[in-house]
Amino acid sequence: MTLDEKLKEIPRAPGVYLHKDAGGKIIYIGKAKNLRNRVRSYFQAGRTGDFSYGIKTEELVRQIADVEFIVTDNEAEAFTLEASLVKKHQPYFNYKLKDDKSYPHLKLTVNEPFPKCVITRRIQNDGALYFGPFLPASMARRTIDLINRTFQLRTCDIEIDGKAPRPCLEYHIKRCLGPCVKGLCTPEEYQEAVRDVRMLLEGRNTELAGILEERMLHASESMRYEIAAKYRDLRKTVIKLSEQQKMATTSESDIDIFGYYREEKRLALQLFTMREGDIVGRREFFWEDLPEDNFNPASFLGEVLIQYYSSSGGTGVSPLEDHAQDARATTGVDLHRPDARPASFLPREIHVPIDFDDRGLLEKVLTERRGRRVHILAPQRGEKRDMIDLVEKNAKLAFEQRFRVLKPDMKRVLEEMQETLELPRFPARIESFDVSHIQGSENVAGMVVCENGKMNRNEYRKFKIRSVDGANDFASMHEAVLRRYRRVRDEEKALPDLIMIDGGKAQLSAAAEAMRELDLEAVPMIGVVKPPLHHNQVAYLLVKGREDAPVYLDSHSQILRLIQMIRDETHRYAVTYHRKRRELRDFTSELSAIPGVGEKRKTRLLRHFGSIHKISEATVEQLAPFVGQKTAGEIVDHFAKQRALAEGANAV
Repeated sequence: MTLDEKLKEIPRAPGVYLHKDAGGKIIYIGKAKNLRNRVRSYFQAGRTGDFSYGIKTEELVRQIADVEFIVTDNEAEAFTLEASLVKKHQPYFNYKLKDDKSYPHLKLTVNEPFPKCVITRRIQNDGALYFGPFLPASMARRTIDLINRTFQLRTCDIEIDGKAPRPCLEYHIKRCLGPCVKGLCTPEEYQEAVRDVRMLLEGRNTELAGILEERMLHASESMRYEIAAKYRDLRKTVIKLSEQQKMATTSESDIDIFGYYREEKRLALQLFTMREGDIVGRREFFWEDLPEDNFNPASFLGEVLIQYYSSSGGTGVSPLEDHAQDARATTGVDLHRPDARPASFLPREIHVPIDFDDRGLLEKVLTERRGRRVHILAPQRGEKRDMIDLVEKNAKLAFEQRFRVLKPDMKRVLEEMQETLELPRFPARIESFDVSHIQGSENVAGMVVCENGKMNRNEYRKFKIRSVDGANDFASMHEAVLRRYRRVRDEEKALPDLIMIDGGKAQLSAAAEAMRELDLEAVPMIGVVKPPLHHNQVAYLLVKGREDAPVYLDSHSQILRLIQMIRDETHRYAVTYHRKRRELRDFTSELSAIPGVGEKRKTRLLRHFGSIHKISEATVEQLAPFVGQKTAGEIVDHFAKQRALAEGANAV
């Protein structure tokens, strides 16, 4: 791909960009809130001869021969990633981040009887817990202030033995629990506060924000508005802390993170390398001839990892590179240097998107080679899963660049769709429907909107099916379409140019009948049919009025790709809504059996715990802020009895 082609493909997302010279050497690393605008600005200035950035930037632009980029979830993550990469590669044109400056961390001294929390820029192996880095540095100070005001851990350096005659000023202004004076604070109460602080610093911000919200509402109901305002501000700080970047953790984090993106026979694999808490490298691999019918992602991933980590003692190229169609490195990491997987380069953890059969065996082999335990994890939630999602986002972008080169002109694709499907007008607005349920329970439908080739999430709609009992996709589709366009007609809003139904002839007929009842049968409608497994086509289309003449599209057709994208998004949206409805039903029915848990308390528990499974594992202390001590005990006893019954049944 040429540099001009790359510039057209850069996404409008936050991230880090790496300028390289003709020899492939990184000469500048920068961050951007909008990668597309920032990177292209260099070359727009270069073409016009107006180098408003000065002589240094003019010289930089002259030397740029290639650009790489890494997408992040937010600007703070881009800031951290930029810092770690500049420290590692020391590019010629970077100067602000070249120093060996370390960013502030928070140290929780759990190695002391009465821990405290302090700011430090030096991480030591002293038994304390370290959290960070905090960017900007003011966030560390704000967090310390939050801890002092809310959890009231001590800030002094004196030895705590409970024999002090009186507490200091910090206790009187409610910024310390006063463990130095006997009777003011028991060791148990102090340790409880330490656990709360640890929960905050470990990123369990949602739980803490929920507790603060409860306190805020309670203070407001008691007309203690100043206290309520304080909790409101604290909650805002906690929520902002939840945006702390995933790009840096503690110095102990040596992790390899894998993610992939696949379409048909083609696949892009990404590996992010994290060493001592920083993302220091990225590798990309591509396959072009994978089997379509019998492809097993878990088996494939297991084989890839075994190949990648089983080198000949670090003296040869990784076997993975012999199997991939192409492998190229970014961020200055050379795949073909003779350092493939020696023991000193093995990480403490390997994170993968899905589990695979030989995971335990590979863990054992790598542990023996490294001399210390190596964990291979397939996280499903939390920060580790978020990092995998980020790697997979970058894998998808790499796939786009590698295999599609340039995105098609969407206007041309839609014009071709109009011609192929013989539509009466240009399909600028497409509305797509899908139904989701499990054996007829929690029957719902979802509708998504595609305008000029782009999904418009603000126009998505959900439908809780009301008139259908049991599993009847046709009647459910009829109700969803009828309700949608009755409202559109009554409110005199614009009708779509094309309606898309995820289903075959029966679903299409049910939707068409709904439109006839509304005298709107002139609106074009198609059904997207998933073919049998043995069929060579990915999908085929049924056009209303011409159902007996299915429209088959080539597997590489851009029309088919657009339709697949809309269909997949419709399915995702409907299934997500169904899962939420089902979780709410299970949640409500389970808690209804517990005395003292009314609708208000159910709502609180649902808001802050999110699932019945999390509530079943919660302690009395964790539940009490939402339902009170007595009811919290009853909830814990309820689930304890359930587990005992289940164990008894299994024993029988």
